[in-house]
Amino acid sequence: MPFPLFRRPQSASDSSDALDAKAPRRWGRWALVLLAVLALHWGAARWVGRNGNVINPPPVDDVPVQVELLTAKPVEQAPVPAPAPTPVVKPTPKPAPVATQKPAAPTISIPRDEPDAQATATAAAVASAASATAAAQAAQPAPPVPPAPTVPGDKFDVPPSGELRYDTLVNGMMNQTGTIHWINDGQHYEMVVSIPIPFVGPYVYSSKGHIDRFGVAPEQYSEQRGRRAADVTVFDRETKQLVYTRTPANNPLADGAQDRFSVFMQLASLVRGAPDTYKPGVTRQFSVADNDSSEAWSFVTVADENVQARGGSVGARHFTRLPRREGDRRRIDVWLAPSLGWLPVRIVQTEPNGMQIELLWRGKLPALATPVASPDGVETGAPGTPDASDESAPGPLQTEKP
Repeated sequence: MPFPLFRRPQSASDSSDALDAKAPRRWGRWALVLLAVLALHWGAARWVGRNGNVINPPPVDDVPVQVELLTAKPVEQAPVPAPAPTPVVKPTPKPAPVATQKPAAPTISIPRDEPDAQATATAAAVASAASATAAAQAAQPAPPVPPAPTVPGDKFDVPPSGELRYDTLVNGMMNQTGTIHWINDGQHYEMVVSIPIPFVGPYVYSSKGHIDRFGVAPEQYSEQRGRRAADVTVFDRETKQLVYTRTPANNPLADGAQDRFSVFMQLASLVRGAPDTYKPGVTRQFSVADNDSSEAWSFVTVADENVQARGGSVGARHFTRLPRREGDRRRIDVWLAPSLGWLPVRIVQTEPNGMQIELLWRGKLPALATPVASPDGVETGAPGTPDASDESAPGPLQTEKP
């Protein structure tokens, strides 16, 4: 290898020739980079054109004047068809025994005085009349007891079980698909909402409990955001307290209390039970527990509107959450569709900075379902209502507390 000392020094002409030779290669590299960027933009535009073509207008700020406030009270669930009566088999009567007649013993007649015979006959007649009167009184039914007065409850019909899916949009741009697992056997329920977040991991919200006289009754609610540990809220119905793992503070447990996701199923169940009740201006109030507190949420009925989903236009009833306090600029809007059994077809959460996070039902409208009995005899569908088992996911994507 020659030493630098013995290298021939380059002249000015040699340097200019080298620069002229490198220039075309530099322009070639820049041209390739430009072509790659253009190709990426073209691919992104094609993807947005295919997936972001479903556009719904943002929720309007104007809400109807509140005409009625509905609060929690016992519910009246939809009647369950009674099982067919079991036929009663009458026993075969046994033949009556044949009586054998024995010769009568001779009777000896003892003459008595006439007055004694008349007294005996009179006493016998009086005893017979008293016995007949007592028997007639015993045969008469007891007077009916008047029923206790009852307060009419809210009509209530829990949505059938289903695996639900929603498209997730952020400021109108398509994101990933959210899902909700909803199981209802008429006595207990479970729902798990999962929303994948890029570079963070899935946000998973879980609620499980039972159905009581106030409707959907959570027993435990948990939320896990990405790789963080889950925060759990326990609905302790023995002590009537809300217990949190995130904070040592407790809160009183109100009748009909919900968590941030069961409240959507409670609202859907109430509207399914009495859809004509929820006219524009009618407001339903709930006590809603979070992972560290509890507060009142009020949803007002806005109007019947059309929602553009992948399967086409879907008629739905629009509800919006009223401000929880003065200056509250975070809002939640939900559209419940009768063609989906009054499950949510669209949910929009609007942040104070204007960012909107939307869940939009995806897929074709489900067909009407008939009750299907599981091996343990529990019906998984509701008669006369659609079963959304092949569709979407109610529940808003949470960047922070709503």
